[in-house]
Amino acid sequence: MANKTYKLGELIELSDERNSELKFGADDVRGMTIEKTVIPTKANMDGTDLANFIIVQPNEFIYNPRTHGKRIGLGFNDTDKPFLISWNNYAFRIKESAKKIINARYLFMNYNRPEWDRRACRDSWGTSTEVFSWDSMCDMEITLPDLKIQEKYVEIYETLVENQKSYERGLDDLKLTCDAYIEELQRKMPCEKIGKYINEVNVKNIENKFGIESIRGISIKKEFTDTKADTNDLSTTNYKIVCNDQFAFNPNTARMGEKICVAYNNSEENYLVSAIYPVFEVIQKNILCAEYLMMFFLRSEFDRYVRFNSWGSARETFDFPDMCEVMIPIPPMEIQHSIVDVFKVYNERKTINEKLKLQIKDICPILIKGSLEDAKEA
Repeated sequence: MANKTYKLGELIELSDERNSELKFGADDVRGMTIEKTVIPTKANMDGTDLANFIIVQPNEFIYNPRTHGKRIGLGFNDTDKPFLISWNNYAFRIKESAKKIINARYLFMNYNRPEWDRRACRDSWGTSTEVFSWDSMCDMEITLPDLKIQEKYVEIYETLVENQKSYERGLDDLKLTCDAYIEELQRKMPCEKIGKYINEVNVKNIENKFGIESIRGISIKKEFTDTKADTNDLSTTNYKIVCNDQFAFNPNTARMGEKICVAYNNSEENYLVSAIYPVFEVIQKNILCAEYLMMFFLRSEFDRYVRFNSWGSARETFDFPDMCEVMIPIPPMEIQHSIVDVFKVYNERKTINEKLKLQIKDICPILIKGSLEDAKEA
């Protein structure tokens, strides 16, 4: 059967079911990324009225109309449970009349193509903020093979995704092992303040040894990331240097998804971070292993502790003196190293998992092309 081209508006419609009865709470709020994944919201939900938030049912799509550089934030509810998104985003679904024409997951594969992002950003408009409107979405064209051919290629895609998720579940088990080990230590041995084992470092890039390519941000995943700030004509002399084996963190804890942004530089590179970020290092390395300390920071219990102990009016902060007050169990070095060995395996596998995700995204254009060629040969 020959391929057929449609306007997306013929196939999809807005979904505008509101949470007016407050069936869903703050834990159900989600956001989306430019990588086309659905994630727990990073916004602070304290005191937020959720009545106007949109309920997203299984097999429905979401997208953020505000563009982010060259990508559009979009996601797909591939779970069996509804969730909420903010009212200033869009939720949409396949029309009932179009379910014999297009498979929802096949449409999501289309959205995962870089060609789609390029087209969407080209069709965005605005001055201070560029917007990809719902009308622009509906005006886009999509070429489709027969539904059975779509389902054939969706099955290939879903097999790859399930394999990746199975690998990811194994990662969660490793992380739980590390967390459980530390919790057991907390119950069995006294905890000590880390202040006597760490020292603040305040070395700035005054001599311009490092350029804008060395600037890093810190994510709520507790990793150094490429900065999102505008670096045009930016002087880096006031930025702090983070050397190998040193930590840095963002003292501002408000609107960070109830997490503290702290990261450990285990690379061979030197990074630059904002002058307001405290930088510190372990000074008694024969007593406290830096990687063991980072494991402690990665625990959700630590995030809760930080939020509880943050202070301020206009914005809440957790500063270096507050960090020094953190209590941690410090077992003999051989025990710390044994836990860190498990943690290293976890990090290695996490890197592999991220590569698997990218490979799955990269294969979407290949699968779409294959399905269209398959239909021509049928």
